[in-house]
Amino acid sequence: MTLVALRHAALRRSFVQFVTKFVANFRAPCKLAPQMTPLLRSFLSRRMLVCVSLGFASGLPLFIIYNLLSAWLRASGVDLKAIGLFALVGFPYTWKFVWSPLMDRFSVPGVARLGRRRSWMLVTQVLILGVVFAVGQFDPKTELTIVVALVATLAFLSASQDIVIDAYRREYLPDEEQGSGTAIFVNAYKLSTLVPGSLALILSDHLPWSTVFLITALFMLPGIVTTLIVGEPTTQGTPPKNLREAVVLPFREFVQRRGWNYALMILLFIFLYKLGDSMATALATPFYIDLGFTRTQIGLVAKNAGLWASLAGGLLGAIWLAQTGVNKGLWVFGVLQLVAILGFALLAKMGVNIWVLGWVIGAEAFAVGLGTAAFTAFIAQTTDPRYTATQFALFTSLSAVPRTFINATTGFIVAETGWFNFFLICFVLGIPGMLLLPKVAPWSQPKPTNVV
Repeated sequence: MTLVALRHAALRRSFVQFVTKFVANFRAPCKLAPQMTPLLRSFLSRRMLVCVSLGFASGLPLFIIYNLLSAWLRASGVDLKAIGLFALVGFPYTWKFVWSPLMDRFSVPGVARLGRRRSWMLVTQVLILGVVFAVGQFDPKTELTIVVALVATLAFLSASQDIVIDAYRREYLPDEEQGSGTAIFVNAYKLSTLVPGSLALILSDHLPWSTVFLITALFMLPGIVTTLIVGEPTTQGTPPKNLREAVVLPFREFVQRRGWNYALMILLFIFLYKLGDSMATALATPFYIDLGFTRTQIGLVAKNAGLWASLAGGLLGAIWLAQTGVNKGLWVFGVLQLVAILGFALLAKMGVNIWVLGWVIGAEAFAVGLGTAAFTAFIAQTTDPRYTATQFALFTSLSAVPRTFINATTGFIVAETGWFNFFLICFVLGIPGMLLLPKVAPWSQPKPTNVV
């Protein structure tokens, strides 16, 4: 064997050893200093790293649909009312509980060896990457029908990925890490908005939209790699024996837990709690553009100010939940989230002002970050571990209804009332959810044991 061949063989062995050690370390529990507090140890564990990667993969397609898509359509000259109606492509997010029993019952043929959760995760992630790339190859001005079909497909794949990732996270994390794991996941979910909501907007001023969508699609790769590396949860229950069992038992347990009245009140609260905030941010990017901000300004100021403030709110929310519990978080964070909506009304009056834009967006995002941490933890603790995928899909589907159907009317509301009055309406619509808190999350209730 020649010297060159020997060197190549040595390099191959070194590379294989590196990959083997990396995977082994990724799979192995993270060994942290014994003096670390339990909360810090929880945030720095291997499981939290998995939550970061999967949270990013879960949020990316949603923010492509609701951030990048609206900017692309507006920049291409599509009417604002039509952009508002595009919220209807998010229909799958509100009905994902319908096919979630299939994902509870079966694995994907061909990759079934990965397990029930990972096989679905891998297939949906790969297809999302392909569809995002395909969307950017068409002109929305002349080929709007094709764009609508592709975006609807993307929403279906994204909702399906959410089903299995939510179930995976609920089964993968021990009870004592559900609170911190949910907060970390939500923060990574929000972090993904940097790509379609900031990087892509900046790139769109310098590159063709087809290239922008390709670059955006490639950010699904970390999630795909994580899915291939991590193991299947060991805490899964026995798979449903048949489809009837997969469909009936989760709903029967939820209704029988405390009766029909309480079940309906929980569902109504999930629908209403973030209604005002969801509407206020539905047309955020077109709002900034209509005020006169450039896409680069939106990418550098609005998106970053909102992102980092939201992440800070999410982390502070995780600490609060660890100390006081979910119920008090829903009260305090809900009030802050509600009042922060008024910042958009202030911005509508002030007009183009970079500093006001940054402060208003940052304050609103910080409050929403707090509220989302408590709200998502509430959904997690309301889910029975025996019926993870279907119940989680039911609750998150209901929370997505405002984003899909109510938000579809926002373009018409703005056209009739103007931006300032629109945000005042959003503020008022956020109040009913708060009025249900004494029933569904009383202030005096002790901290749940499954929150850190």
